[in-house]
Amino acid sequence: MSTQENTTPSNSQRKRLLLLLLLVITAGGLASLGWELLLGRWSEETDNAYIGGNVVQITPQVVGTVVSIGADDGDLVQAGQELVKFDPSDAEIGVQQAEANLARSVRQVRGLFSNVDGLKAEVAAKKVALDKAKADYARRKNLAKDGAISQEELAHAEDALNSARSALTSVDQQLNTGRALIDDTVIASHPDVKAAAAKLREAYLDDSRTTIVAPVSGYVAKRTVQLGQRVQPGTPLMAVIPLDEVWIDANFKETQLKKMRIGQSVQIESDLYGDEVQYSGTVDSLGVGTGSAFSLLPAQNASGNWIKIVQRLPVRIRINPAELKEHPLRIGLSMKVKVDLHDQSGPALAQQPPKQAVFATEVYQQQLAAADQLIEQVIHANGPQGARKTALR
Repeated sequence: MSTQENTTPSNSQRKRLLLLLLLVITAGGLASLGWELLLGRWSEETDNAYIGGNVVQITPQVVGTVVSIGADDGDLVQAGQELVKFDPSDAEIGVQQAEANLARSVRQVRGLFSNVDGLKAEVAAKKVALDKAKADYARRKNLAKDGAISQEELAHAEDALNSARSALTSVDQQLNTGRALIDDTVIASHPDVKAAAAKLREAYLDDSRTTIVAPVSGYVAKRTVQLGQRVQPGTPLMAVIPLDEVWIDANFKETQLKKMRIGQSVQIESDLYGDEVQYSGTVDSLGVGTGSAFSLLPAQNASGNWIKIVQRLPVRIRINPAELKEHPLRIGLSMKVKVDLHDQSGPALAQQPPKQAVFATEVYQQQLAAADQLIEQVIHANGPQGARKTALR
C-alpha cells in the first residue's frame, strides 16, 4: 500500500515537469518566431569583417643610393614630406648638361631666325642688282641696234643679266630653306628647342625624384629600406596608410544579401575596443563577385568531385568619420557588423560612375611645374631679350 502511494506522487511530479518543459519550449519557439518576424528578418550580421584601407606603396622612379631616411614605422607623415633621399650627384650633373644643351639649342635657333632676316636683306639687294642688270642690258641693246656699241659689249651685258638672275634664284632658294626651318614657330616652340626642353624636363624630374616624398598624409608601415642601399625603380621601400580613410570589408553569405542595399545603416563593433565603443556606418557598395571567383586558382565546379559551398560576397561599409577620428582603427582589425534592412530604397549595384578620382595626389605636379619654370628661365636668358639685357650692361 505504501509503495503505490509513493509511486503516484512521483508520476504526478514527472508530468508537471514535462508540462513545464513543454511550456518553456513552446514559449521559446514563439519568442524566436516573434523575434524573427518583427526584428530578425530586418537585419543581417557577421563577424567575418575586417578593416581595409589604401596602402600607398612608396617606390623609387630612378636608380639611387639611399643617403637619408626621413620616417620610420608608425610615424605620421604629411603629403609632400621627405621620406627617402638618394645621392643627387649624378642627377645634378645631368641637369647641368641638359641646361647647357637647351641654351645651345636656343642660340642656334636664334641663329636660324637671324639667317632668315639676313637672307631677306640679301634677296632685296639681289633684286636691285637684277633690276640694274636688266636696265643696263636694255640700254645696251638699243645702242647696239644703232651701232653705238659692239656686239661683244652687248654680250657682256647679257651675261651680267643672267648672272644677276641666277644669284637672285640662289639666294631665294636659301631663303626658302631657312624659312622651312622656322615657319610658324617662335624660339620657344621650335622643334629643336622643344626637344632640348624635354631633355631638361626629364633631367630635372630625375633630380627631383632623388628625393622621395609622401604622396598622401598617413602613417608609415612596412619600412624595408636601409641606409646605403642601392635600389632600383619599383623596389618597395615602405608604405603610407591614411587611417582616416579606412573602411570595412564584411563578407556576408550569399543567403544574407537578398534585402541588402547601398545606403543602409550599419551598427559596428570592433574586437579592439569591444562593446564599449559602438560605430555607425553605411553600406557603400556590394561586391560584384565572390572571393573564390577572383582567386588565383578558382574552383572547378564542373568536376565530378563538386561539393556545394555557401559562398560569401564582400560588402564595403563606410565608417562615420567623426567616430573613426575619436577611436582610430588599423588595417586588418576584426570587426562585427549588423546591417539594418528596413530601408529598401537604395540600389543593389551602383547606378552612376564616379564623378571624380576615388584617390589622388598632387605632389608630383609641383615637380613638373618647377621643371617648366626652369625651362622658361633658360629660354628667356638665352633668347633675344636676354641678349639685349646683356648688351645693355
